Amino acid sequence: MGSIQWEYIFNAELAAKSFPYVMQGIWNTLLISFASMCFGLILGFFIALGRMSRFALLRWPAKVYISFMRGVPILVILFILYFGFPYIGIQFPALTAALIGFSVNSAGYIAEIIRSALSSVDRGQWDAAKSIGFSYWQTMRHVIVPQSVRIALPPLTNVMLDLVKASSLAAMITVPELFQQAKIVGGREFDYMTMYILVALIYWGICSLIALFQDYLEKRTEVYLKK
Repeated sequence: MGSIQWEYIFNAELAAKSFPYVMQGIWNTLLISFASMCFGLILGFFIALGRMSRFALLRWPAKVYISFMRGVPILVILFILYFGFPYIGIQFPALTAALIGFSVNSAGYIAEIIRSALSSVDRGQWDAAKSIGFSYWQTMRHVIVPQSVRIALPPLTNVMLDLVKASSLAAMITVPELFQQAKIVGGREFDYMTMYILVALIYWGICSLIALFQDYLEKRTEVYLKK
């Protein structure tokens, strides 16, 4: 322990000076995280419906999709999209590849969360909605989904938090997000430790705000569990 140079662990002056430059990458970090969550929610919802379908032509492709996306590292998907697709004549800008990769990957996890939440609603709710003339989609919109939201909210928030943290992998395909900006400064100043600690604190701050928003949403949707 005596050989550790503690003074080089965190240089507050360098962190303060580099903070504005590192923060230039926050917009791409937030764009990747929130846009991928939105697209993943839409795609995941329909994959969940396919997974729950009584028709094998819908159910099995959904199962295979979920299994593949949950079983393949997101970094591999990013590399396929950015470095692999050009070999077959399809080339995406780095940011576009990141958005597609994180969206399709998160949809696999989101689909299972939504399926579980929808399945947790008592079957009697479907029968009651049908008895008053609701169609399938009316039942979904007005009865099932509102009750499922509160159940799905905590695991969906975990997916959102994972997306924020995993967005740092977009640096591997040259997207100038937070981690990439920190790496640039760390290489220029020969002080990676300070920059990595700085970017860790920034990610922590973003995730803490999302967790607070989760608490707010849980209180707002609590009413659906009391009915």
